[in-house]
Amino acid sequence: MLNDPWIAALVALFLWWFSTGAILMVVKLADRRGFRFGQILTMATFPVFLLGVYGISASADGSDAAAAYHAFLAALALWGWIELAFLTGTITGPNRLVCRDGVPEWERFIRAWGTIAYHEILLATTLACVWLYTHGAENTFGFWTFAVLFFARVSAKLNLFLGVPKINTEFLPAPLAHLPSHFRYAKMNWLFPISITALTFAVACWLERINSATTQGEVVGFALLAAMTALALLEHWFMVLPLPDEKLWRWMLPAPKPQQNDKTLRRTEDAHGL
Repeated sequence: MLNDPWIAALVALFLWWFSTGAILMVVKLADRRGFRFGQILTMATFPVFLLGVYGISASADGSDAAAAYHAFLAALALWGWIELAFLTGTITGPNRLVCRDGVPEWERFIRAWGTIAYHEILLATTLACVWLYTHGAENTFGFWTFAVLFFARVSAKLNLFLGVPKINTEFLPAPLAHLPSHFRYAKMNWLFPISITALTFAVACWLERINSATTQGEVVGFALLAAMTALALLEHWFMVLPLPDEKLWRWMLPAPKPQQNDKTLRRTEDAHGL
C-alpha cells in the first residue's frame, strides 16, 4: 500500500502537518519555561539530528520504496531539529534587536540577515554536507527533500522581507519577538510571482518524473517530493490569501502565556546585525 504514489503524498502531507505542530507545541511549552529551558531542550533533542544523519547514510544505497521513505524522514529529522534550535532562540543570529523605523533598505537587509545568520549558515552547511555524501549515490531523495525545504524557506523569508499582505506572527516565541520588525506588509512584491512560478514548475517536474520512473522507489520518492513542494507552494499562497491557516495547528498548542513587557527584546539601539 505504501508503494502507491497517492499514499506517499498523503504521508508527506501528514508528516508536514504533524511535525510542524509538534515543533510548535514543544516551542510553546519551552517558551512558558524560559529561554534557558529552550536551550536545554534543544541540546537534549540533538539525537534527532544524529538520527537524521544516520538515516541519510543508511538509505543512500537503497533503491526501493522503503529507502525513499527513510531518506525523506531523515531529511525531515535534520530540518526539524535545526528549526527547533531556531525557534527556541538557541541558533539564530547576532542581532536580537528590534529594527527601528526609517532605516535605509540596505541597512534593513543587513539587520534582517543578522537575526537569522547562524541559522541560515547551519542550514546551508547541512545541505552541502548531504549533497556531498549522496552525490552519485543510488538514493538522493534525502538531499532533494532538504533542498526543497531550504530553497522554499529562503524564498518565504525574502518575501516576508520585501512585503506580503498577510504575516502570521501568532506562533513566534519570545526569543524571536524582534523578528516581525524586519518584515513588511505590502500588497505585492516583485519576488512573489517568481517564487510561485518556480515552485509550480518544480511540482510539475516531480510529477513528470513520477510518470517516467522505472522503479517503485523512484515513484514513491518523486511523489514525496511533489507533495512537499506543493505544500511549500501552498505556504507561499498563505502569505497573500486571507485564509486562517493558523487554525491547522492552534488547537494542538497550549493556551498562550500572558504577554509581559520584555525590555531586552524591545531594544532599538543603533546596532547592525553583523
